[in-house]
Amino acid sequence: MRFAISPHIEKVHFPPISEVKGWIAGREFPAEKPLVDLCQAVPDYAPAPELTAHLQGLLADPLTSKYSPDEGLLEARAAVCDWYGRIYGAALKPEELCLTIGASQAFWLAMMVLCQAGDEVVVQTPYYFDHAMGLDMLGIRSVYAPFDAASGGQPDVDVIARLITAKTRAILLVTPSNPTGAVTPPATLRRLFELARAQGIALVLDETYNAFIDAPPHDLFCDPAWGDHLVQIASFGKTFALTGYRAGALVASERFIHHALKAQDTMVVCAPRVTQQAIRYGVEHLDDWIVANRRMMQRRHDAFRAAFVRPDNPFKLAASGGFFAWVRHPSARATGRQVARRLADEANLICLPGEVFGPDMEGYLRLAFGNIREAEIPEAVSRFLEFRP
Repeated sequence: MRFAISPHIEKVHFPPISEVKGWIAGREFPAEKPLVDLCQAVPDYAPAPELTAHLQGLLADPLTSKYSPDEGLLEARAAVCDWYGRIYGAALKPEELCLTIGASQAFWLAMMVLCQAGDEVVVQTPYYFDHAMGLDMLGIRSVYAPFDAASGGQPDVDVIARLITAKTRAILLVTPSNPTGAVTPPATLRRLFELARAQGIALVLDETYNAFIDAPPHDLFCDPAWGDHLVQIASFGKTFALTGYRAGALVASERFIHHALKAQDTMVVCAPRVTQQAIRYGVEHLDDWIVANRRMMQRRHDAFRAAFVRPDNPFKLAASGGFFAWVRHPSARATGRQVARRLADEANLICLPGEVFGPDMEGYLRLAFGNIREAEIPEAVSRFLEFRP
């Protein structure tokens, strides 16, 4: 290649999951020690059979292969709005919703509406790495709120308030957290919303894993003026085991969505109709299926914690919940990447190094235990117990 490329993208690290999976590409694993994949958070279970059957019935309809409106089919958005009424206690209007190609695209829409190059976003660490990568590519400065190990990674509203400057356009938070799994309490989210209101900025909540909380995540949508300072990034990929369908949404005020559709039209035009219909079916028919999976994931989480937290484990659990465990590794002079590489080479186990989730995170690893079954957890934990720093 003999031409220049953007300096913004040159400094962005390679996708971490692709990097880690590249470490084991082409390797064969013995039956007595198969690969344990704690790298990527993907539900190991299939979509509900009735959802799959419903989609099969739509494939012969020529309309399924056509564009939809940029913001998505009205009937699909209306169904999602009704679902929000059940989840959050306050139904949305379809005009406050844009269906997107996964939560990642919703994030890009949000940042393109909110920011221009040189602006700042306060980002809670450890962060979801795709967010930081996207901000760097857009020339937006991330201002990092530090990880508080004593609180299990809960955001400190007072610390965040001190990081806000005249260039700040948003506070960005993932709850439940990816990578720690920690759930930010509703009272803290209310304080962050009030901080955003006082500062005239946006609170951007990525709630990809909200279906795995056994309580209303917050009551912010009940505020009549929620759209003045709240932007939500939503995902249905984990909720309905549709990660390959790329099923997401951007939730914001009608005015915000109006501007987001400018980027939507030039970026992707619209989410695929089949994905929109999958979302619609899910929110209309699968509430009980969601609850059953939430309870199953809680059992996995509890089983993992019970097996992992023991005095002879050199790895220490810092936080966990939902799909994830955030653990401190035992190697004082090694980075997370070096320890993760050793686990891949010596233990046939892959996970992500802490440094891809923020500065000063080299002492940690992210384990996505949600994509292994409960019966596989003891074997996975044994690989950590056998590790020698």
